[in-house]
Amino acid sequence: MVAENAEKSVRVFLALWPADAERAALAAWQPALHKLCGGRSTRAATLHNTLVFIGNIEPHRLEALQLAAQEAGGEAFHLSFDAAHYWGHNHIVHAAPGSVPPQLARLVHNLEQRLAAHRFEFDKRPYKPHVTLLRNAKWSDAPLPGMREVRWRVEDFALVQSVPDERGANYRVLARFPLHLP
Repeated sequence: MVAENAEKSVRVFLALWPADAERAALAAWQPALHKLCGGRSTRAATLHNTLVFIGNIEPHRLEALQLAAQEAGGEAFHLSFDAAHYWGHNHIVHAAPGSVPPQLARLVHNLEQRLAAHRFEFDKRPYKPHVTLLRNAKWSDAPLPGMREVRWRVEDFALVQSVPDERGANYRVLARFPLHLP
């Protein structure tokens, strides 16, 4: 007899997962932004930059998902978050880079190609790198104040599972995929 939990789907995404130093530097933006915009700060331990949101899949597909991620490959790069922005449509304040490194754009493209080849469904929308800092925030179209740049050396990406808990979502890194050093 198969256990009841064996067939439940898992909610997953591929992401850039910062080290503690980068995560702390991004979290340091939150108090000033919260004072201006209100809302709910994202827990520092969960700060990340989603590459491709996949959503719910059956657990037996995790191996194929890891294979697709390995096949995507890519090169290591620097990513600099240097501005905070507000998205009014979903009331989110986020950190954003001033420019997207070409290696990041290629990585996302390669991941989408490999996911499609392995017949995974995923969110298909123009990629906008960001780290969500505040949810349920309120702000106008006015620019948010300047923030201290957070420079991040990206040497890998992760397959992450979203696990609901009493505080919202908690994230579990299931696998990491190294990027080639230039």
